[in-house]
Amino acid sequence: MVSFMDRLIAIFTSHSQLCVGIDPSDSELENWDLLNSAVGAREYGFRIVDAASGQVGMVKPQVSFFERFGSAGYLALEEVLIRARQADLLVIADAKRGDIGSTMFGYAQAWFGDDSPLRSDALTVSGYLGPSSLLETLDYARDVNGGLFMLAATSNPEAKEVQSAQINGESVASSVIRAAQRLGNGDLGVVIGATQNFAELGIEFLKTEDIQVPILAPGFGTQGGNLENLKKIFGASSPRVVANVSRDITQHGIAGLSDQIKQHRDRL
Repeated sequence: MVSFMDRLIAIFTSHSQLCVGIDPSDSELENWDLLNSAVGAREYGFRIVDAASGQVGMVKPQVSFFERFGSAGYLALEEVLIRARQADLLVIADAKRGDIGSTMFGYAQAWFGDDSPLRSDALTVSGYLGPSSLLETLDYARDVNGGLFMLAATSNPEAKEVQSAQINGESVASSVIRAAQRLGNGDLGVVIGATQNFAELGIEFLKTEDIQVPILAPGFGTQGGNLENLKKIFGASSPRVVANVSRDITQHGIAGLSDQIKQHRDRL
């Protein structure tokens, strides 16, 4: 069976490590002269998928920006996901789900079920209820060659208070990464912001160890991370990094979208 990591490496080889974010926020829809509605969010997603197809191999829809429109927003998201799958793009649903095992199984069915209109290839999750609470979801994802990305060292500055906290001499961020190593098999990844101070979070080992764990890295572009510095930032772990860029690509509007994707791809 082809693992989730195998799929990622194949995409890195055939296209690049760039993942294009789909974030139809108020400001983005306004900038694109689209309705601030589910219809506008769907059109926004469609255009990004169409521009990304053939240039990169991955997209990451931010679920909250669809969810805010209720059932109509979820229908729009479903249609964007279908279009992305038809374009042979690997889809990372950025939904950040996290709960006890039985509840997580419902999320697993929603995001990885064969017949689910929300079916994706990967899902962002929280291990705050204990990384082992994700195992049933991970098994479900594994059965369809999918994966999970567990929050570890996120790109927002507020994260430091919790993620740098020490437990038995190890930071929370470090313990999450080690749990992903222990529990996964190339299908349980971690989210690590490209702008984070690895030393402050106790995760400098990422630069020297090949941890065999996929890394989803937000923070490139408008948040301050430079794609050209990916190897410098992640060191030995850089070959396994999914470099996500959203606003830095989309802020220039619809007309230059394809060119922006190409320019960002070529920086890697």
